[in-house]
Amino acid sequence: MKHTQMAPGMSSTRPADEQLRYMPGFGNDFETEALPDALPQGMNSPQKCNYGLYAEQLSGTAFTAPRGQNERTWCYRIRPSVHHTGRFQKIDVPYWKSAPHVKDDVISLGQYRWNPVPHAQEETTWLTGMRTMTTAGDVNTQVGMAAHIYLITASMEDEYFFSADSELLVVPQEGRLRFATELGIIDLEPKEIAILPRGLVYRVEVLEGPARGFVCENYGQKFDMPSRGPIGANCLANPRDFKTPVAAFEDHDAKSRVVIKWCGQFHETFIGHSPLDVVAWHGNYAPVKYDLRTFSPVGAVLFDHPDPSIFTVLTAPSGVEGTANIDFVLFRERWMVAENTFRPPWYHKNIMSELMGNIYGIYDAKPKGFIPGGMSLHNMMLPHGPDGPAFEGASNANLGADKLDNTMSFMFETRFPQHLTEFAAKEAPLQDDYIDCWDGLEKKFDGTPGTK
Repeated sequence: MKHTQMAPGMSSTRPADEQLRYMPGFGNDFETEALPDALPQGMNSPQKCNYGLYAEQLSGTAFTAPRGQNERTWCYRIRPSVHHTGRFQKIDVPYWKSAPHVKDDVISLGQYRWNPVPHAQEETTWLTGMRTMTTAGDVNTQVGMAAHIYLITASMEDEYFFSADSELLVVPQEGRLRFATELGIIDLEPKEIAILPRGLVYRVEVLEGPARGFVCENYGQKFDMPSRGPIGANCLANPRDFKTPVAAFEDHDAKSRVVIKWCGQFHETFIGHSPLDVVAWHGNYAPVKYDLRTFSPVGAVLFDHPDPSIFTVLTAPSGVEGTANIDFVLFRERWMVAENTFRPPWYHKNIMSELMGNIYGIYDAKPKGFIPGGMSLHNMMLPHGPDGPAFEGASNANLGADKLDNTMSFMFETRFPQHLTEFAAKEAPLQDDYIDCWDGLEKKFDGTPGTK
């Protein structure tokens, strides 16, 4: 797939909002250029590139990864990336934490729920507005994840960021953001998500603020679409609904700050220009966005409640087949028709640790207290399920066809225990009475044969 975007001049191809264009497909091999004939044909590294560009490869996997998993992108840029960094200096980004992050005075064992984290009084950007809630695994051995809330009121000005540790799954809850990346521009709003690959340089701008949302920082293998098994070739998330931006570059000379996250530490370096200078590229390692409203859920059409795995949008595999490093699971509007069935999620405990977020509306298992913008955490092997009102309502409902409407929640699920940060335990608006939501569950046991 090839896209050519004519540039108005050599200074920039940053388009206005209405001009943004995307290429469809998940994991496709794309080619795109912002100037005609900037992309070499038939080879990757010609002796001389058109327009005086430099050829450079960005590798997202080991060179010898299996072909179906191998990811790389060839970039044709104004300056090679070695000119986009200088000497590094460590800096403190106090609220962004990485695993392992275990505090002796913080208890992660328990069922937790938070109200929406409010915006700070001071101006915040993508970096200063990130608040880590939980960490899991180990960033240095590239397993596990971290869950964050972002709170943004201001755009990054001549400031850029990339993570060498992780890819980031971004889930907006309010406001609109623009991610100006090396490989193109993504505009993002609630009911959409974006994946920013490991090593990709970008700047985050506020299009409509304040902006708040959730981030899953994936230390392990990158997110992929789940296998559908007996579901077959269709439904759930479909590849064509994932959108990758076309090439857009900046040729802008100004003092710029580049911040890099590496092994859980943050470093800054200063350069004299914008690093977003890729004029053309081809490959399969690129940022992508997805509209959650295109997710086609499947479910029981006769009786019983399927496992929540049927709502998986994306999965990041681990070394254990069928057990994810991370699953991203979506609970959106859908019809409930199962006969003689308790329809909300059943009570359970399992080996996965489940962090949920509410984008909008009411979640059927928690009709009260789980507020849009809020989060909950049920760690591995801790029991959880519907609260008292949800149980009573579902147990006594008239089981006709019923549509769950105006609802969108999600889950970051991982095989690792998720440890609370000090911010999550001591500063974020924790609902101290969340554990009490199950107090209303009464003993209903009656040993009389035939009693329901």
